[in-house]
Amino acid sequence: MANVDISRVDLNLFVVFDVIYREGNLTRASEALNLSQPAVSHALSRLRERFDDPLFQRSGKKMVPTPLAKAIIERVREGLGNLESTLSDGLFFDPASAERTFIIAMRDVLEARALPEIAAHLQRVAPNVSIRSVRMARRDIESALVRGTIDFAADVLIPVSKQVNHELLGSEELSVMMTKDHPLAQNSAADFDLSTYLQAKHIQVSSRPDGPGVEDIALSRLGESREIAMRCQHYYAAAKVVEKTDWLLTLPTTYAKALCDENNASNTTCIVDLPFKTEPLEVHLYWHHKAQQDPAMVWCKQQIENLLLG
Repeated sequence: MANVDISRVDLNLFVVFDVIYREGNLTRASEALNLSQPAVSHALSRLRERFDDPLFQRSGKKMVPTPLAKAIIERVREGLGNLESTLSDGLFFDPASAERTFIIAMRDVLEARALPEIAAHLQRVAPNVSIRSVRMARRDIESALVRGTIDFAADVLIPVSKQVNHELLGSEELSVMMTKDHPLAQNSAADFDLSTYLQAKHIQVSSRPDGPGVEDIALSRLGESREIAMRCQHYYAAAKVVEKTDWLLTLPTTYAKALCDENNASNTTCIVDLPFKTEPLEVHLYWHHKAQQDPAMVWCKQQIENLLLG
């Protein structure tokens, strides 16, 4: 490899090498690169010939890096990062004239709070910039940020590697929603205690088919549990069920107030404080560390922070 003429080397091969190393699978690497699997395999063959080393060996469905691949990966990534920085240096983002779409993974509760503010702001300062809000399983957030299929994610605190940065956007408590003609709604706030909460039936909201919610974890610490009458995916749907039943819905306070405001015309629901302590629901903003090299991403992150922080 001594005295290699860099002009004779296809630098795209190192991009392929980096993605195969990260994904550990040729099929996922081809999807991340938007290339066919034969094209990725061909690129890997050229790299193997260049280094005279297999670089990756199959172990079941995984591609395991060889010692040589492990030895060079950090230098390859550093080189690719330097090239990206060079291309980004001096770029300027003008929101008033830019045409750009930012993709943010978020849950329906944050959508209801964030999207109206973001839309109004963009209409004023960046009329040709658009937002796509998508729902994503938490286990997929990091890989989506790394692949660039999403630009940001706003969700609870989840484990991520050093490739992904995050910061706290805000936190809030939980409240309980019920119909205004519910027997519990006729009591004073002081009478709505843990005992009365547990006597009622409840709606649990989760995108998962089973498992506890934040409130259930808090109850388990008290040695208690509640009766779940229905499990559904969205708070809005759950709130509509509340209107027709005597079941209780525990949900973030901000969203609860928004839903009650919506129901004011029909005067159907009310909210009360949750009668036991839970950990506040924290929302964190996540982004790939390389986003800091893109002026457009830096601008978008600042807008999200300004609108939602705290």
